[in-house]
Amino acid sequence: MGSDPDFHFAAFSFVDRITEFVPGQRARGRYAVPAGIAAFPACLVAEAVGQLAAWVSMDAVGFRGRPVAALAGETRFLAPVAPGSTLELAADIESCDDEAVSYAGWAEVDGRRVIELVDCFGPLLPVAEFDAPEALAARLALIRGAGAVPGRFGGIPPWVATPGACVAASSRSAVLDVPATAPFFADHFPRRPVFPATLLLDAQIALAQELAAELPDWPPGAPPRVLRMTRVKVRSFTPPGARLELAAELQGRDDDSAIIALAARAEGRSVATARVEIAAGDRP
Repeated sequence: MGSDPDFHFAAFSFVDRITEFVPGQRARGRYAVPAGIAAFPACLVAEAVGQLAAWVSMDAVGFRGRPVAALAGETRFLAPVAPGSTLELAADIESCDDEAVSYAGWAEVDGRRVIELVDCFGPLLPVAEFDAPEALAARLALIRGAGAVPGRFGGIPPWVATPGACVAASSRSAVLDVPATAPFFADHFPRRPVFPATLLLDAQIALAQELAAELPDWPPGAPPRVLRMTRVKVRSFTPPGARLELAAELQGRDDDSAIIALAARAEGRSVATARVEIAAGDRP
């Protein structure tokens, strides 16, 4: 499945059209979230912003390198995105060379800001390790022109992290078995399939929300919602079929919010860490 052309630029590509492009500096774009999928998690909205920044950076270095997820200072989750919505995307490049890119960005739906990314940084690795440079260049030409055919994304296959032993009220653990095959591996990436870091972060957020909801004195019936994620560090790639050990640990709280540290490990080595701030209740 990793080489199936039917899934390339379909199963994990979230920029349909670029509406403004200033080489090496910024881009504005659009993505139509298919109406028929079950959900479009906030981490995929962040992925869309990151992909827009990636197009600017790859073009800036002549498709010699492509950025990979590494560090994100802060991601602010401002509103949910429903299937059928159209994302208006923005990416502003702060610096870019053959070694790395740093950027900020945001997404809006119907004029309302739904996510903001601040102080993001990604090293650039050789494009040819992951994809064909000529295919990427052709894709950029398409989305800068007429745009791609929307609606090809079929959603993310469901999976459930297996809960681990609960040793304290202030922590939770789980095991996430990354699928050995999935459509998104053909898009992320054709030559080197990698489990998307944003899907890992989405699973970690879900674990943090479970922990928050079960904390003593958490407001009854108040759904935990993520306000922001900070200190994201992705340290290594996760291949298909890997087993990840997830952990969430309470760092601080008040009456209606909690700060939770997140970690993911594989075979004893750190894969990703982050912190999330969880609030009680629906969004205003």
